[in-house]
Amino acid sequence: MSKRRQDFRFAERLRVRWSEIDLQGIVFNGHYLNYFDAAVGGYWRALALPYADTMAQLGGEMFVRKSTLEYVGSARYDELLDVAVRCERIGTSSMTLQCAAFRGDELLVQGELVYVLADVQKRDAKPIPAPLREVIGAYEAGESVVEVRVGNWAELGEAAGAIRQAVFVEEQQIPIEMEWDEADASCLHAVAFNRFGQALATGRLLEHVPGVAKIGRMAVQRPMRGSRIGREVLDALMRRGRELGYGEVLLHAQLSAQGFYLRAGFVQRGAPFDEAGIGHVEMVRSL
Repeated sequence: MSKRRQDFRFAERLRVRWSEIDLQGIVFNGHYLNYFDAAVGGYWRALALPYADTMAQLGGEMFVRKSTLEYVGSARYDELLDVAVRCERIGTSSMTLQCAAFRGDELLVQGELVYVLADVQKRDAKPIPAPLREVIGAYEAGESVVEVRVGNWAELGEAAGAIRQAVFVEEQQIPIEMEWDEADASCLHAVAFNRFGQALATGRLLEHVPGVAKIGRMAVQRPMRGSRIGREVLDALMRRGRELGYGEVLLHAQLSAQGFYLRAGFVQRGAPFDEAGIGHVEMVRSL
């Protein structure tokens, strides 16, 4: 097993909670399995594979066959841990994940989780299909596992529309007549696809005034939020806006997403306002 933080491409950052420490003032040993489980969920997001949808597509489920832990050090309350995961091996129907909890570069706990792909009802093992092997191999090799396509509504409308329907209409309950407008037919759309062809995130770009573009309808499927997929869509739209000669881009950000756009270099302009019953703020940045 690797004992170095740099040997792991993926890590989930977690903070130790008060309820997780024992009478010795350190994290109770069993909680590290919970930490590893949370990090494995993040690993699937890093693969750009929404777990439930992916398992449904594969016709099976990943069952834990074996868990081992080795304790090297101890974490304490309120410390930040990087819980790292990488795929060590893929067998016929099983995959072995190496997990490690680091405090900075210091290894605290390492472990191994063995999962088996099996039929949900019969619990019979199923071969891990080649597409899943390829995605994991590509990710561990440092490759991108997401493709952002930019095009018109005829090319991308079906995929973009499905995401927007799920996020804006069904989840956020925005009236359907407010979601769809005539601009869809004429503006540019971006959709992020994973290597299974699943559409995960979308956004659109149109002209606001000469020299200024407007980005809107940014939406990410619920299981993929917190990954970089939304940022990849945003970057693709800004890149295309720059290619089209726009010098500035603006957008109306939901207040819950303001931090996401601040990290992308946008700044707030004006006071918050209500749009479709949701708090928004206008944000801008130069291209």
